[in-house]
Amino acid sequence: MKLIASIDQGTTSTRCIFFDKKGEIVSVAQKEHEQIYPQPGWVEHNPEEIWKNTQEVIAQARIKKGIKIENIVACGITNQRETAVVWNKRTGKAYYNALVWQDTRVGKTVEKLEKEFGSDWIRAKTGLPLATYFSGLKIQWLLENVDGLREDAEKGEAIFGNMDTFLVWNLTGGIKGGIHITDVTNASRTQLMNLETQAWDDEILQKLNIPKAMLPEIKPSSMKYGDITAEPMAGVPIAGILGDQQAALVGQTCFKPGEAKNTYGTGCFMLLNTGEKAISSKYGLLTTVAYQFENQPVHFALEGSVAIAGALVQWVRDNLGLIKESSEIQTLAEAVEDNGGAYFVPAFSGLYAPYWENTARGVVAGLTRYVNKNHIARAVLEATAYQTLDVLEAMEKDAGIEITSLRVDGGMTVNELLMQFQSDMLKVPVIRPMMIETTALGAAYAAGLAVGYWENFDDLIANWGVDKTWTPKMDDTLRDKNFKGWKKAIERSLNWED
Repeated sequence: MKLIASIDQGTTSTRCIFFDKKGEIVSVAQKEHEQIYPQPGWVEHNPEEIWKNTQEVIAQARIKKGIKIENIVACGITNQRETAVVWNKRTGKAYYNALVWQDTRVGKTVEKLEKEFGSDWIRAKTGLPLATYFSGLKIQWLLENVDGLREDAEKGEAIFGNMDTFLVWNLTGGIKGGIHITDVTNASRTQLMNLETQAWDDEILQKLNIPKAMLPEIKPSSMKYGDITAEPMAGVPIAGILGDQQAALVGQTCFKPGEAKNTYGTGCFMLLNTGEKAISSKYGLLTTVAYQFENQPVHFALEGSVAIAGALVQWVRDNLGLIKESSEIQTLAEAVEDNGGAYFVPAFSGLYAPYWENTARGVVAGLTRYVNKNHIARAVLEATAYQTLDVLEAMEKDAGIEITSLRVDGGMTVNELLMQFQSDMLKVPVIRPMMIETTALGAAYAAGLAVGYWENFDDLIANWGVDKTWTPKMDDTLRDKNFKGWKKAIERSLNWED
């Protein structure tokens, strides 16, 4: 049986999944990596650990089902976006830990640039507002704070990549001729690529003082880039690269303008396909590249990014110790009818879409003596649904399209209470497909299309099937009351940091 490998390098773990022609999982292996918090607001990963884990999960997934090299047709990669790493191309060693997308250490720089240039000039070029989220300012921080790095970067010895670039370089030879590339979706999240030209923007590089020599070559999301030389999959072509949220859009087969998906993972990310047209947002969303298949034009999307969704459940587990397993949150929440008036705004690293407030911090509001841990658990789950509603409202205003249903995926979609509440708050059906691992599947689709394993989009659409649909049941009065409480809680979280 011929299979496609997909490497899914996420925020908390790395996985290797093998898919068959029907888009079904044949084998999977996963390994978590350490979350490093050197000080408040700083979030780092060890790139060496992630590279080691990547090799391990490929080997484990193959061993589990006895998958031979000759049965692997191609490999796709999907990755946590905006997480920036800079390494030396002669030694292969990173100069510093990878700075994770959630990291807020460049907050002061954002304020300084806002005052100096304002956000509009960079948004017009990149589709992105000035924020701590994107890779560009992280690269700048590394150049200014790591000894000897700028000098090496000017010489072309220090090279940058998001995690896709770092893994591709290591998989294809590393110091012995590793390929230094990224795809157009990941490039669009650096805040250094011009959306119109799909090339690195010289003016932005000059203003941020980032040497162009550091940057990878930008490629389509689906094409044969080169062969893997690393042991666990040597000889297999790498043929697909997509940032994780774009990969989920492809995995959900949202190929038509107006089709939207929401991924519930560490954060929560809603993407709406806008076709070959980049729509600039007036309501706090990001304009981003959706995908580009070889010899085809770039397709764009509007995106609403929420920083903390599943990560809030992990926080309740690890920092508060209220639950031992993430799945227990549903049991706790189901023991009560509602949130008891309590709201949880998880602005741990500021608020992302549609607010873009770096000064916001997390709050629990509306507490009374009546509220217990069950109400808190419910408020934790509801926070994800409210944040999604904020994004959906902005999306409809920007695109001028009314969204009639929402395709969902990611780990949190197994939570039936959350999915029902989500449908109630959005007032549209929420549809979970048979395959909720759509991120890994999207990368597999990109790789498979490039090598002819699947012929066209019709093959992929035929694989998509519905597992469950939730329809709205809540009356409008209660819905409006709930949302009003959420909006009040958001106000309380703003301007916390001076």
